[in-house]
Amino acid sequence: MAIRTIVWGENIHEQTNEIVRSIYPNGMHNTIADALNRDPAIKAGTATLQEPEHGLTEARLAETDVLVWWGHKDHGAVNDEVVERVARRVWEGMGLLVLHSGHFSKIFKRLMGTPCALKWREAGERERLWVINPRHPIAEGLGENFVLENEEMYGEQFSVPEPLETVFISWFAGGEVFRSGMTWRRGAGNVFYFRPGHETYPTYHDATVQKVLANGVKWAFNPQGTYAAIHDAPNVPVELALEPIEERGPKLHEAGEAGYR
Repeated sequence: MAIRTIVWGENIHEQTNEIVRSIYPNGMHNTIADALNRDPAIKAGTATLQEPEHGLTEARLAETDVLVWWGHKDHGAVNDEVVERVARRVWEGMGLLVLHSGHFSKIFKRLMGTPCALKWREAGERERLWVINPRHPIAEGLGENFVLENEEMYGEQFSVPEPLETVFISWFAGGEVFRSGMTWRRGAGNVFYFRPGHETYPTYHDATVQKVLANGVKWAFNPQGTYAAIHDAPNVPVELALEPIEERGPKLHEAGEAGYR
């Protein structure tokens, strides 16, 4: 079965900015989804901020293996209930790819637990991405580096937790460097942040970027499916202990009574 993927797009700049509209006339989310759908292992659809529940209903997320997230202009408009719904699915094993300015999205900051702040500059400068983990599945089929002629600069320090793995490091023409491809695990879910993707440049039309995104979806996919038990916190009665024990001392809860949350 193909990896069931949703590409979530804020879908604001494409509607309000002529430059962005000229590069992505069908929206960045559709451009990314179309590229992913060229891989027979992936079946990608889209969702946007403007849809009811931002297109991320409980029923739809329950049938999603990997979620790809791009946002920028109005992170605050994303409903907190939807953010918690997505976080819950990541903990249960849904993969998450966060792209470019999605570093400030509510869902990324929720899962990272840090400000996720960085330096930036819009100058259309050259970005060279170095593959520093060439055996990683996300780097499959890539050379030792690749170049984007025009991109927005992101520079360190990037205030995120120490990653599980770093796959890419970028160098920019202005001299800055940035950890442009990092992974984490949150609960049972795999999370990949990929830096390129400023909306006024044709980054998501680039074949190498599209390859990284497809690789990222495959890496983030958890074939074991949903691990709903991750939310459980069972009160184990004394008589069900694995080894015989005697109950000693006072307690707050009766056997089997739920704990405080």
